[in-house]
Amino acid sequence: MRFGEILEAADQLSVEEQETLLDVLHRRVIEHRRDELALEIEQARHELEARKCQPATPAEIVKNILS
Repeated sequence: MRFGEILEAADQLSVEEQETLLDVLHRRVIEHRRDELALEIEQARHELEARKCQPATPAEIVKNILS
């Protein structure tokens, strides 16, 4: 389905159903972002274990960015 078609279909729902749809979509987005973050953390851990990166403080990171 195209985005516009989805919006039109949502317009056919009652206000209560639209609110429920928003809640469900919001929770799914949160879960998706949580999954993405977990994957990024896992990748960072593997890089650290493989010594592809080193731990650094926020001040060290900023110093490296600015220099």
